[in-house]
Amino acid sequence: MSRTRCFLPPYLLTTLAQTRPEVAARWAHTLAEDHRLRAARGTGAVSGPRAGAATGTAAATGPAWVVHTAGGRTVLPGDVVRSAGDPETGDLAVDEAATGVAASLALFEEVYGRRSYDDRGATVSVSVHYGTDYVNAFWDGTQLVFGDGDGEVFDRFTKPVDVLAHELTHAVTEHTAGLVYQGQSGALNESVSDVFAACLKQRLLGQSPAEADWLVGAGLFLPGVDARGLRDMAAPGTAYDDPALGRDPQPAHLRDYVETTDDNGGVHLNSGIPNRAFHLAAVALGGSSWERAGRVWYTALTGGDLGPRVDFAGFAAATVAAAERLDGVRPGPVEQAWAEVGVTPDGAGPASPAPAPPR
Repeated sequence: MSRTRCFLPPYLLTTLAQTRPEVAARWAHTLAEDHRLRAARGTGAVSGPRAGAATGTAAATGPAWVVHTAGGRTVLPGDVVRSAGDPETGDLAVDEAATGVAASLALFEEVYGRRSYDDRGATVSVSVHYGTDYVNAFWDGTQLVFGDGDGEVFDRFTKPVDVLAHELTHAVTEHTAGLVYQGQSGALNESVSDVFAACLKQRLLGQSPAEADWLVGAGLFLPGVDARGLRDMAAPGTAYDDPALGRDPQPAHLRDYVETTDDNGGVHLNSGIPNRAFHLAAVALGGSSWERAGRVWYTALTGGDLGPRVDFAGFAAATVAAAERLDGVRPGPVEQAWAEVGVTPDGAGPASPAPAPPR
């Protein structure tokens, strides 16, 4: 299975291609590139030679991160333009990527004691200016990659700092629970990335769970697009409603679970269900999202109790067990948060309601 994890779901790009025929070729280009990336298997070497790329733990003695520019091409990693400790370059995408990845690494190390995504201090390799009008971002198993947007609907994918954190968290998940990118485990993979993206954003803004907007990708859409962000963790299904984008289709409750063969079984759709559970838990537990609920989710992710194909009920049980082990955290609000989205943790009572029929 491909290790590439794209930020934008394919259904959104398909909708854009259908509703904006005058620029359909642009969306078709991104869809074709994403399809190629997802078809790449094994090593994550999706774009030919990778001379100079950071290579996992072998780079542990190098800088914390390195930013490259692909220069509008799709050959990775591109040319080195900035490394940890270097001054700003004046290139917005380069400097946004540097700020975002440094802040993401700080979140995992300062709060959870994790040294880079592999916990061994691997250098994080980042590439910006990928392709022409490329409207996505991804982790390919080796590095983080960001497009510049199209200038009509999407701005730079380095602009919202939570997009950086989302993609880096895919690397963390790959090196911990290894959640298979299909069905419920795939939706959990996406949700975990949104969870720590929200934690980072709130940490940088100094916000409590009650103060935060809980939007993922706010600022990604350009003016004139009726979208507050790509996802709303507090109210899945409400992030956007625009003639070009369509209406946000994320479900917020297990009864509305979408059975589909698209998007690896709806991983970007059904992630709304565990996303809302995290939001509810964070508000109920109080404190900061990264120190309370985030620590619960991190402990569940890294505790060794999750199988790679865990479902929502199994992951819920792991978070409840993590809350029981952590000082200053109560498991009751965590279990209640899952109950409010229709998920009963494994071993905690009646089985979770069955997903809705395909639609």
